Amino acid sequence: MKFFAVILILLFAGELKAQKKSSQALFNGKDLSGWETYLDRADQNVKGSPIGLNNDPNKVFSVVTEDGKPAIRISGETFGAVTTVGSYENYHLRLHFKWGTKKWPPKLNAPRDSGLLFHSNGDYGSSFLWKESFEFQVQEGDCGDYWGVSDVLADIESQQNEKGKYAYHKGAPKVTFKDKTTIGRSCLKSIDNELKSGEWNTIDLYCFGGTAVHVINGKVNMVLTNTRHLVDGREEPLTKGQIQLQSEGAEIFYRDLMVEPITKIPGELLK
Repeated sequence: MKFFAVILILLFAGELKAQKKSSQALFNGKDLSGWETYLDRADQNVKGSPIGLNNDPNKVFSVVTEDGKPAIRISGETFGAVTTVGSYENYHLRLHFKWGTKKWPPKLNAPRDSGLLFHSNGDYGSSFLWKESFEFQVQEGDCGDYWGVSDVLADIESQQNEKGKYAYHKGAPKVTFKDKTTIGRSCLKSIDNELKSGEWNTIDLYCFGGTAVHVINGKVNMVLTNTRHLVDGREEPLTKGQIQLQSEGAEIFYRDLMVEPITKIPGELLK
């Protein structure tokens, strides 16, 4: 019996080690290794050429210590993104974020804004500043909203609210969201579960196949299905790509970025 007990313990320990090994830290806490940066023109109100790829003279993207731990600081001074070099498919992404205090034109009087873009593909600035992608909105009061960046489509169970805007509602008919249509490319979250500005929020993003689930501080507030994009006028599945964090006029800190492979969306998230 002792022999079998030892075997079971070793197998269990091996399984835990394998699970731990399968998780990947996207941020090493020291520098932006594994990431690339892209910045648009310095002034959003003036036409001009973008600053471009891996050229960041004003340190819009940097590594700092915030609340005693390393974090990626995005100043927000110039519109752009810090983007994983690698692409990901069928994964659970977890990260923490909190807002800083600085804001920049042209969004001095707007809610603090950033965003988590996933399944990012193509070139920067080809038809929009950011790569073609699906956005898990990170904005004061709107965390979890969905935006489609460029020629992407998603089906979402949703219904119109009293203002005529579509919002995610579990069990409602599925509506296709696409830019330049009467429906449009954005859908509001169902639950507001953000913490007050200056506190650390937890984001969980689950992607498997054509489904993506937005979770903010432990509560599901958006589910995308049948994620796809237009390729030469045809709709084709879009289920993998790079991960981008936006710079969009407000200071924000991101830390504890971890990604792990999954073989399905956890059932409790879809109930």
